[in-house]
Amino acid sequence: MVGAYARPVENHSVPHSTPRTAAFFDLDKTVIAKSSTLTFSKSFYQGGLINRRAVLRTAYAQFVYLVGGADHDQMERLRAYLSSLCRGWDVAQVREIVAETLHDLIDPIIYDEAASLIEEHHAAGRDVVIVSTSGAEVVEPIGELLGADRVVATRMVVGADGRFTGEIEYYAYGPTKAEAVRELAASEGYDLGRCYAYSDSATDVPMLESVGHPFAVNPDRTLRREALARDWPVLSFNRPVPLKQRLPALSMPSRPVLAVAAAVGAAAATAGLVWYTSRRRTARERLTRIARV
Repeated sequence: MVGAYARPVENHSVPHSTPRTAAFFDLDKTVIAKSSTLTFSKSFYQGGLINRRAVLRTAYAQFVYLVGGADHDQMERLRAYLSSLCRGWDVAQVREIVAETLHDLIDPIIYDEAASLIEEHHAAGRDVVIVSTSGAEVVEPIGELLGADRVVATRMVVGADGRFTGEIEYYAYGPTKAEAVRELAASEGYDLGRCYAYSDSATDVPMLESVGHPFAVNPDRTLRREALARDWPVLSFNRPVPLKQRLPALSMPSRPVLAVAAAVGAAAATAGLVWYTSRRRTARERLTRIARV
């Protein structure tokens, strides 16, 4: 059943040899520095979907989440609040707002370390799967931006009028994430013993323990204790860098473009070296003339 909610995004990876492997990434505070859903609150306000009071409440929720993370009870309260908040929203409008503001809001808060890991896993021939509790309308465009191959995310029920009913069709949270990972492994042929998983939250322990290479990223206190007890590596991500400023970028240019760039770079470096050598030679000659005088 979960397989129906593991959506491929527009990025297409190269063919894999068998058995295949994958890297599963939680999204919020693992790949990006904030809550993906709450980050769009101001945009939803400007689009007329929420009022000022809701903006302030989501800003407070974002602050609490960033300072101390969110345990099970807090996540349940946040889920109930967001479900009631989005009741009646036009799905097409939500997608349009996310598409229009995605680069401005999400690009600057992507961890450089996470983006590098995604590149490394793709270079090693692994699929990259984003597994997030946030809604699919937000997570799927972010997954495409990141170059992910698949996305597992929470899905709300959409009525015949194209609006959210406020009910949840599929909730990607806790043990459900682990179920999604196992079902994807069965359908895609992943060898879970050779797969990787990354998360910041203790609620994702079931997902982490389902793979052979689990990593705690910026872990909350509970996950940190769990990681130490299980001898899981603990990673610290603290450098949000816009993708366009990264080298190499996630969306790599074609080989001819890279070749031209390399040639231009080499030419510039050579020209700089010639200029520098010439300046040093001229300076030495001047010093020699002065000494003779």
